Amino acid sequence: MSFSATNLAQPLQLNTATPRSNDKPSLLLPKTSSFLGSTRNFRPTSLSANPSHSNAHRRSAVVAVSEAVKEKKLHASTNLLITKEEGLELYEDMVLGRSFEDMCAQMYYRGKMFGFVHLYNGQEAVSTGFIKLTKKEDSVVSTYRDHVHSLSKGVPAREVMSELFGKATGCCRGQGGSMHMFSKEYNVLGGFAFIGEGIPVATGAAFSSRYRREVLKQADCDHVTLAFFGDGTANNGQFFECLNMAALWKLPIVFVVENNLWAIGMSHLRATSDPEIWKKGPAFGMPGVHVDGMDVLKVREVAKEAIGRARRGEGPTLVECETYRFRGHSLADPDELRDPAEKAHYAARDPITALKKYILENNLATEQELKAVHKKIDELVEDAVEFADESPLPPRSQLLENVFADPKGFGIGPDGSYRCEDPKFTQGTAHV
Repeated sequence: MSFSATNLAQPLQLNTATPRSNDKPSLLLPKTSSFLGSTRNFRPTSLSANPSHSNAHRRSAVVAVSEAVKEKKLHASTNLLITKEEGLELYEDMVLGRSFEDMCAQMYYRGKMFGFVHLYNGQEAVSTGFIKLTKKEDSVVSTYRDHVHSLSKGVPAREVMSELFGKATGCCRGQGGSMHMFSKEYNVLGGFAFIGEGIPVATGAAFSSRYRREVLKQADCDHVTLAFFGDGTANNGQFFECLNMAALWKLPIVFVVENNLWAIGMSHLRATSDPEIWKKGPAFGMPGVHVDGMDVLKVREVAKEAIGRARRGEGPTLVECETYRFRGHSLADPDELRDPAEKAHYAARDPITALKKYILENNLATEQELKAVHKKIDELVEDAVEFADESPLPPRSQLLENVFADPKGFGIGPDGSYRCEDPKFTQGTAHV
């Protein structure tokens, strides 16, 4: 299946009059497009394994689209992009992400969380649109804004909230905190505090999938990796190195740029020589796609194709999702640098409100059913807070786990016990 950006049903009717924040018109854009990107079809074509293939062939295999949505099929009986079940699943996941983050803000200001906490409000369509299409065996690599990615992948809200509280019942036993969510069970390979740090890890996970399938002959290993990162990361060297490696080896990975237009307080347009990040994909021989990241249905259709390509062994895809965060960079950021008019413009394009409108207008669910979703999520989040608050702190002995390789070294005594458990361990020093 390929995508076309022209003459297709629009899944959500949103105000897209402003292409990008304070943007200058691009000479590359057709006048009818309100988002960056070409209106050509997304025609993913496998690149030849023959190293002598021409540059012309390489260029013909990589194109880009803007508002990509599902093509109408001749035999289709409906123009709807989702079923009722799918609509409710998407809506519930997005409401969970928003409600969870709002509760995090409350808990942070009450002193229940420490350090930096970066919230995901406004960007839910990206996480939900991509991750709800993955299998449990697929991997997700996140950033410091990782709570909602973890929830979308299936990590229980109790475990995520407990991790934020620094409790032993957290998904990292309280040692990771807000920026370092990890779950072996759900294949969340980490949130990473430094930008660009997770992209090589994601590329390695994708390489592992191909190696297991082709070298170890695990025929059922079709696992895909999603690498999430922001617009600021797209200027880092690791990004370019991993694009090259992924394209060279046709790795099953999707690079998902969550372009929320701001790298902390630096406008994307001031920091990047060419703000159209999707164009960096074709430069390395992979499809580059630009999509409205405030529209979960558009994101989902692009994600279907990109994940499908990776699972079929057709290689990586770079997807630029233009989105917007509704809060400051972190809860320590007063958010005074962004233009109030810009914030109001994107607030009017709230992805949850837009999905609700689509569901109701197409009779996929009733107002009462959607209210029931909110009630369910409110109870779930309240339960997660109670669970985290009542959970125990990690034991002191946990401080030295996975630190010293020598079992008879500084951290562990000859009898196997942790030296920090000895009452004399902290004599003469600050209490641990």
